[in-house]
Amino acid sequence: MRSWQRFAVAGVLIVALLAPHVALAQSPDPGRTAERIRAALFQAQMQMHTDPTGARARMEEAHDAYRLLAPTIAAYAPAADARARTGFSDAKQALTIGDMPVFADARARIWTAVLAAGYDIVVGSLRAGDADTARQWLTVREFRHATRFSRPNADAARAVYDAATQTIPIADAIPAVQSDLLDTYQARLNEALQTLIAADQQDFAIRRAEAAALAEGYFTLLAPAYAEQRGDAAANTAYAAFERLRQAALAGVNLTIPLEAVQQTLRGFRAAPLSPAEQKRRTGQMLRFLHLVPVEYERGVRNGQVTTELEIREAITFHAGAFAAFTDLRDLLEQRHPALTERVAGQFDTLGAMLAGAGNRSAVADPTAVKRATTDLLSNLTTLLPREWQKQDSSADFDVIRTALDQMEQAVRAGEYELAESARLEAYAIMEIGPEAKLIAFAPQYKPLIEGYFWYGQGNRKGLAHLIERRAPPAEIAATRIALDQALAEAEQTLAGKNAPGAIAANAAVIVFREGLEAVLILASLMGSLKIGAQRRFRKPLWIGTALAFVATVVTWVLAQEALMAMARFGETLEAIVSLIAIAVLLLITNWFFHDVYWKDWMANFHQQKKRILSGQAGQWLGLMTLGFASIYREGFETVLFLQALTLEGSVTVVSAGVAIGLIATLLVGLAVFVMQAKLPHKKMLIVTGVLIGAVLLQMVGKTVNVTQVIGWLPIHPIRWLELPYWAGFWFGLYPTWEGIGLQAAAAIFVIGSYYLAEYMQRRERRMKHSASTAAHPVREV
Repeated sequence: MRSWQRFAVAGVLIVALLAPHVALAQSPDPGRTAERIRAALFQAQMQMHTDPTGARARMEEAHDAYRLLAPTIAAYAPAADARARTGFSDAKQALTIGDMPVFADARARIWTAVLAAGYDIVVGSLRAGDADTARQWLTVREFRHATRFSRPNADAARAVYDAATQTIPIADAIPAVQSDLLDTYQARLNEALQTLIAADQQDFAIRRAEAAALAEGYFTLLAPAYAEQRGDAAANTAYAAFERLRQAALAGVNLTIPLEAVQQTLRGFRAAPLSPAEQKRRTGQMLRFLHLVPVEYERGVRNGQVTTELEIREAITFHAGAFAAFTDLRDLLEQRHPALTERVAGQFDTLGAMLAGAGNRSAVADPTAVKRATTDLLSNLTTLLPREWQKQDSSADFDVIRTALDQMEQAVRAGEYELAESARLEAYAIMEIGPEAKLIAFAPQYKPLIEGYFWYGQGNRKGLAHLIERRAPPAEIAATRIALDQALAEAEQTLAGKNAPGAIAANAAVIVFREGLEAVLILASLMGSLKIGAQRRFRKPLWIGTALAFVATVVTWVLAQEALMAMARFGETLEAIVSLIAIAVLLLITNWFFHDVYWKDWMANFHQQKKRILSGQAGQWLGLMTLGFASIYREGFETVLFLQALTLEGSVTVVSAGVAIGLIATLLVGLAVFVMQAKLPHKKMLIVTGVLIGAVLLQMVGKTVNVTQVIGWLPIHPIRWLELPYWAGFWFGLYPTWEGIGLQAAAAIFVIGSYYLAEYMQRRERRMKHSASTAAHPVREV
């Protein structure tokens, strides 16, 4: 073979090898090409009257860009390709005669046809097992506009990426893609209708024509889901309604009737139904926001006058957040109870009008009226919403926390630092009565981090409370807010989908068993001498008192939930005060447990009361009932306080299961104690219980020191060389700071030292008595 022939063959082979890569390099990027179409059409519309030649050039640029995508679009979405071609034809004709409304109408139809093609290609290629094509064409899309109440999600991108990398089966990616994109385009459809209404009221002909065409185009994209839910006949009726609305908007005639027809066809329709988790989340947002509306409004109005404008704006913001959530849920609620849903929508409008009147100071409503309107609205929502939606949801709480922090930053920028502190406390209160309990159970490592940012600092970064207190500049507060947002996002992601009912039930069981064991031993000691003859009848009032104490404990449980939530805005300050009181009581109790004085004085006091009752010095039955009640209710009250945090996040059932386990274990011990009480060493058993309470004391000291450090009452000096796992703080109150471990050691030294001191004093007292007795009665020598 000649040399030139060899070179020719080599060249052919090289071309053959490189051809796929060259084609790949020259193939248009769908997302960028679609953006070129959109931008060129917009520029053409802007130049129609000022530069007709330039407008025609931009028009051809858009059409050429579409021709690059047309083969793929025609293969996957022929109907969308036909609409786009019709749109280009109408646009060129409108450009020739200079009709801007018609051009705007055609431009909107072209763009929505491209979006519909992108959706069809992504879904179709996934169904064909071609994840790479889906990944390329997913860029031909729009996103739902982000607000403080709804943020754009990336479910479709995540699902397609996971499918392309074979992380998940391709079949599992399709529902996520459909849900994300259909939800986005339904939101865009609603926005287009709102824009149409506003443009019609202002008589903006071009915007009116464009908005109506966008609405029709978005519905065309949603139509298959509409037909699937309501049938082909209903879908055809809806198509006709949108077409009449588009023609009416283009002609500039009255839109009332066609707009009502469109809204009627959309009533109760949701292209991508919310998942159960999202239903619960949006419900949580709505209820949380509504509860805050009258609180903020009352702070901003006094004697019929607006005294703090920022508080009114906060109330309006919270109302807007609640209404946004209601809008997302409305179609589902209308299927449950149309009349009540309509009534609730009217109540939202009424409440919004009351707040708007105060906002522009045209009509300042009385705070009592706002509170009554909100209460009535919440009452109807409680009836309307499914019970499972109303369970507390930490994701919704995180959204509300972020909104309150937005209000804090807004107040800082306005120089209203007192209001900023109020908003900070509002955000922290929601954190404490909401996600914090779940955080403690499942991700306790985030608790000190988040609390530090909320209060007086974490590491080298100052906390929000500290910054607001010294009136730091907005930029410094914003920097800490960014760090706090990151910590909140990580905590929310960690908690998402987490569910450890076993851990919650185990915690509840341990708490109930520990307190129940102490109650059983105290009750057994009181009844120890009531086991012979006629005295046995006096056990009955003690049992009645015990039963009443149990009932009172249940009532305390209900009241404590409301009371603690009402006081939650005081945050860690309240916790620190309560913890310090509890430590003082535990120090006294533990000290009693390790001293004979406890047995000679405190327990003797119970027996003296019993003796007086039995001897007729007081009403026997009433006295014994009171004695049984008082001795048991103390333990029940402590149990209620310890169990409060575990009941959050909708875990009442799980906590109840743990309580049941703890009660069964306590009952078994109680049966053993009361059957064998004559032979059991009560003192030794109570000493063992005292050791347990001593351990609780050390844990409480450690946690209380941590709390007081968070709120700035104690300094923080970390032990740099000591690294402890997060569970050491959660279970044992051990934190690597000199203050925490030092005060825990001091508490242990106090309790143990006081025991040996008491032992020494008692031995000295016995020796002194012995010496005195010997001196009074000397031994005579024989």
